[in-house]
Amino acid sequence: MGQYEHISVETGTQPGLAVVTIRREKALNALNDATLRELTRVAGELEDDDDVRVVAVTGAGDKAFVAGADIGEMKDLGPREAKDFAERGGALAASIEGSKKPYIAVVNGFALGGGCELALACDFIYASGSAVFGQPEVKLGVIPGFGGTQRLSRRVGIAKAKELVLTGATISADEASRIGLVDVLAEPDALWDRVRESAKAIAKNGPLAVAEAKRVMQAGQSMTLEHAVDTEQRAFAGLFATGDQKEGMDAFVSKRKPEFGGR
Repeated sequence: MGQYEHISVETGTQPGLAVVTIRREKALNALNDATLRELTRVAGELEDDDDVRVVAVTGAGDKAFVAGADIGEMKDLGPREAKDFAERGGALAASIEGSKKPYIAVVNGFALGGGCELALACDFIYASGSAVFGQPEVKLGVIPGFGGTQRLSRRVGIAKAKELVLTGATISADEASRIGLVDVLAEPDALWDRVRESAKAIAKNGPLAVAEAKRVMQAGQSMTLEHAVDTEQRAFAGLFATGDQKEGMDAFVSKRKPEFGGR
């Protein structure tokens, strides 16, 4: 794994789990251009690491997951530079969303603006009771630029997403859980136990099957039901050409634990 200035990557403490921590604590882990580039780079490196089955993304300290994009860096951008910056954030979100590996956003404190968008790109959002969510960009005279207007509405419904984006309101972890933005809400000292528990459950499954399940569910969001079911059936059939399918079913019949090789 490469060297990074604004993030750290931890592997090896639990088989199959990689933890990516954004370390700009003095700036409440705000996403500047350099951090976006580092996160995109590490996402690519983790994608190629067969030992990593699940990625958890979090922020250093207990005040913020990511408090937003770096306003100090953004304030003097022109339209072209702003488009480049938005595309950089969008590319990061797309790489997470399109990854064959499940991503868990582990939210402690503020997840606002770009931080909320980063969490939305992940497959699951696990949060402590101190978490605060929102897309307050309109209060700065702009709108979300890393996919927030689209992913938020797909997650919580168009009306609730409009309410949050147009008012710029922030909501508590309890409210985020109630509307379906947060998948798991836990006490701070139990949050990582829940993350590790889920990562362990995912990591013991066939990696090719997990990747295909994620892919077809994600793709199906923009398809008709008929097309989405056809995509599922093709993926289902394709997995019967893999060693993992043979191993998984043989292990079931033989009443033993499977040893998946990702082949």
